[in-house]
Amino acid sequence: MKQWIGNYLEAQKAALDSIPPGAVAELIETLRRALEQDRQIFVFGNGGSAANASHFATDLGKGASDKLGRRFRVLSLNDNVSWLTALANDYAYEEVFAGQMQNYARRGDVALGLSVSGNSPNCVKALAWAKQNGLRTIALVGAKRGRMAEVAEQVIVINDTHYGRVEDAQMGVCHLLCYAFMEHPEWASPRGPAVGA
Repeated sequence: MKQWIGNYLEAQKAALDSIPPGAVAELIETLRRALEQDRQIFVFGNGGSAANASHFATDLGKGASDKLGRRFRVLSLNDNVSWLTALANDYAYEEVFAGQMQNYARRGDVALGLSVSGNSPNCVKALAWAKQNGLRTIALVGAKRGRMAEVAEQVIVINDTHYGRVEDAQMGVCHLLCYAFMEHPEWASPRGPAVGA
């Protein structure tokens, strides 16, 4: 058992090491611009990724915003059961995120999808709809990349296919995005952080 635990932890460290700092810095800048321009940020995923989406929306909307004197407008599209079930029942499950954005989203907003496979049909459809309608599109995916990595403008790939490890590493990315503003509120200023530093 101890050997298995040790091997798992080694693999988890490798997954974390595959997070590209430069790409994370670019996402921090995308969020900074969204805050500056008062854009809406939509985040979504399935299963564990849905939980990560909700967690991220809480940390960015509350924790990061508390430090800035202005608020991130962030919404997890997983969290309204009535919306999800109505769209899934009346249309199709692949419509549950794109369908909500049809009501809320405007050109220039941000859509961030999380998936280990990168092929979740509802996430692919949401990113495709977002891109077609002028939103900034972001995908956090595992090593298989999938269709989401093809559709999104900004992509972070965790170099593993294990669901638990990828979801943990993706939550690490989400925490980096939030704690950047919690620990460096000055990065929310119009000059922003030095992305290349």
